[in-house]
Amino acid sequence: MAVVSAFLVPGSPLPYVKRDNPPWGRIATGLERAGAALVQAKPDVILLYSTQWIAVLDQLWQTRPRVSGLHVDENWHEYGELPYKLRIDTRLAKACVAATSTIGVKSKAVNYDEFPIDTGTIVATNFLNPGGKIPMVLASNNLYHDFALTEKLGRLAARLANKQKKRVAVVGVGNFSGAFFRHEIDIAKDKIVAPKYDRWNKKILALLQAGDGKGLSAALPEFATKGQADMGFKHGAWVLGALGGKFTGAQVHAYGPLYGSGGAVVEFILK
Repeated sequence: MAVVSAFLVPGSPLPYVKRDNPPWGRIATGLERAGAALVQAKPDVILLYSTQWIAVLDQLWQTRPRVSGLHVDENWHEYGELPYKLRIDTRLAKACVAATSTIGVKSKAVNYDEFPIDTGTIVATNFLNPGGKIPMVLASNNLYHDFALTEKLGRLAARLANKQKKRVAVVGVGNFSGAFFRHEIDIAKDKIVAPKYDRWNKKILALLQAGDGKGLSAALPEFATKGQADMGFKHGAWVLGALGGKFTGAQVHAYGPLYGSGGAVVEFILK
């Protein structure tokens, strides 16, 4: 089996740039626990899909061997810069570019200096793979790809990694409920925007914890609409596709609000 660990993590920068705020600090602690679990699994490569790397024409894959720099989040710029240092598995990324035509997807390699890396990828990497020590494959979120097609992309990437005899950690970066406060709040009293979103988040988390794949598949379409799941929960599709839908449960390392949106750190149990 190519996949040795799998995670869902939030794409908000708040746990990284303002962890001294208790609601966000708890999520930061959960992310650190997930990072420790990822390292312990000893993957050769991390397959990462972020809902914040937006593409509209082709499916994009990062193929520049080393990517580093500073990024300022467009929404939370007042909290400072986000440094990043990424190491890319170019062989596997190029294999993904070449193979996606088999599932009806046109892909393009991205390889140029100062390419704008998204906040979600940066934050996830800084917690799960600090310093970019483990090579990564970064896949974009094409707005025209639905949940099912994103599942196929995750499955394809994991299959190609297996073909290259690589142990894989798969990571989906995005929030659960995506609705957030559009006015200034007391951040120490942050909460999920509305009780209905909190209920939906907890329902999906409970299904993951129970390893109920069938129940999860049935609930996700409604979660995408009624729960306002971030980008239709396609980051979940990426992970589920890479796992072939096979997992026995999940550990929730953290769950809480991120300026009203739902943030959860989830580690899949694969035994």
